[in-house]
Amino acid sequence: MSWNANRPPRPELTGRIALYALADVFGLSCVAIGASWFVASKPAILANFPNSAAEAVACTAGGVAVMIWAVARILREIAKQGPQLQAKYDAFMAARHPEKMQPAAPTDSEQADSTNR
Repeated sequence: MSWNANRPPRPELTGRIALYALADVFGLSCVAIGASWFVASKPAILANFPNSAAEAVACTAGGVAVMIWAVARILREIAKQGPQLQAKYDAFMAARHPEKMQPAAPTDSEQADSTNR
């Protein structure tokens, strides 16, 4: 994916993130199907499901569980991109806003050298 130098870097859409997003949409659909029964007291989206409050609760709770699982996985995948995103962000800030750049923190070996002098 190309990187536009006029905007801060964003996470890349990977295949795993797309699949987890589809799972999230499935969970949202389950919540909508289950919750629609509570509004109409009968199946409102699908013709024969849910037929009872127990099915509606199970569908809604299952959808919420799938959504939480999918969002956690999406955040995990985005966190894996952290070092790359930080490097791109540092390059963006250096090019667009050099006055706001923080000085680099000394490494452990640089600190050891300065204390040994």
